[in-house]
Amino acid sequence: MDKQLRLNAFITNSAVHLSPGLWRHPRDRALGHGRLPFWQDLARLLERGLFDALFIADAIGVSNVYGDSQDMSIRYGLRVPRHDPFLVIPAMAAVTEHLGYGVTGTLSYEPPFLFARRMSSLDHLTEGRAGWNIVTGHLAAGARAMGRDAMTGHDRRYDIADEYMDVVYALWEGSWEDDAVRRDRATGIYADPAKVHRVRHEGETYRVDSIHMVEPSPQRTPVLFQAGASARGRQFAATHAECVFLSAMTKDGMAPVVADIRARAAERGRDPREILCLALMTAIVAPTDELARAKLTEYRSFINLEASLASLSGFTGIDLSKHAPDDPFPNVKQDSGVHSIVDSLSRANDGRRLTVRDVAELGAIGGSGPLIVGSPAKVADELQAWARTADVDGFNLSYATCPGDFEDFIAMVVPELQARGVYKRAYAPGTFREKLYGGGRSRIAASHPAARFRRDGAGSGDPGR
Repeated sequence: MDKQLRLNAFITNSAVHLSPGLWRHPRDRALGHGRLPFWQDLARLLERGLFDALFIADAIGVSNVYGDSQDMSIRYGLRVPRHDPFLVIPAMAAVTEHLGYGVTGTLSYEPPFLFARRMSSLDHLTEGRAGWNIVTGHLAAGARAMGRDAMTGHDRRYDIADEYMDVVYALWEGSWEDDAVRRDRATGIYADPAKVHRVRHEGETYRVDSIHMVEPSPQRTPVLFQAGASARGRQFAATHAECVFLSAMTKDGMAPVVADIRARAAERGRDPREILCLALMTAIVAPTDELARAKLTEYRSFINLEASLASLSGFTGIDLSKHAPDDPFPNVKQDSGVHSIVDSLSRANDGRRLTVRDVAELGAIGGSGPLIVGSPAKVADELQAWARTADVDGFNLSYATCPGDFEDFIAMVVPELQARGVYKRAYAPGTFREKLYGGGRSRIAASHPAARFRRDGAGSGDPGR
């Protein structure tokens, strides 16, 4: 029996995300990203389509990799200006009841004490629908913007992130006992001080000595997303992630990555099936295959190949302006790039080495993930094929136009998936985590490393380790 598919919408708080030039299309309304109606309308639409979550990407800094200049990013609006993604979520939560919100937070540049408070506040305001996409940053310009001379090395960033996670877990799970808050009007006691504990952490990078500033939120620890598929990223995902966002151009290319993450999770005592693997995908759908191909042709009239190269330079850390269009795409890992994107762009479906021109054309709509073009049946067939062959649990859906492509997907593909019995017809009750896993489980799994910080008997009860 085919698995039930998960669907997230993938966007950033900017006019341009992964399809440079398409902001000019009449169906695209992302120029309104600076106003709340854009976000509230999008949230309502996604909830009507029963999407699991809106996944908001983010990064610190403006990409200046292409031509060693930020000019192309500014000229073509390549994720600049980019507004704070956290601020729009409460407004969307206010007009929805079920949609989850996965927001990217770069841990390299914010003290864990402050970040833990912000995420707990968000989980309260969304009534338990908050998720955190854990990233360490990939832009050298971001490091300089935050007062650093250079980025910390790729693998070292993950070492620091492991310690960061210990601190936020201790704050979320171990500072306040479940029955610490009393709100007793008769006695005037709000909370029992004996049940609120200081977190004491002295590590290589972080020091904390304080109680958590926010009482326990519905989920305590938010749903944890992670998007690194490098060897070190997989190790981090297998340890910490509940949902892993992956990118590969082929099913066969993604399958071993999924299998490796699940195997690493099992080695750590986690249930590998509780790690939900989500593939980047863009779908261009129309009532017939012919109409879908015509739509793609029309979309391509808006793309800008130089903007695509500049965009991909930012993601990979490789200055593609230094390479001729017919040069092989350089498979070179940089500290400032996303290693998994470099790998996914290195070879075509038939195994041949892609050129720089190939990569620019592939990445012009939807970025570094596959593009499905066709009727609702064809799109559904391909999504199910990915789930079977690559063992993914669902998809982070990118777009050419927003909200146009989400509207089409919801109107045409969602009913097709429902008719095949692989997509829900109603939301499950409860928090984001309960909707993902069922069984009334709002707290993170007992096998997850966060659980060892609990004081309720399910963990070690030592949040100050």
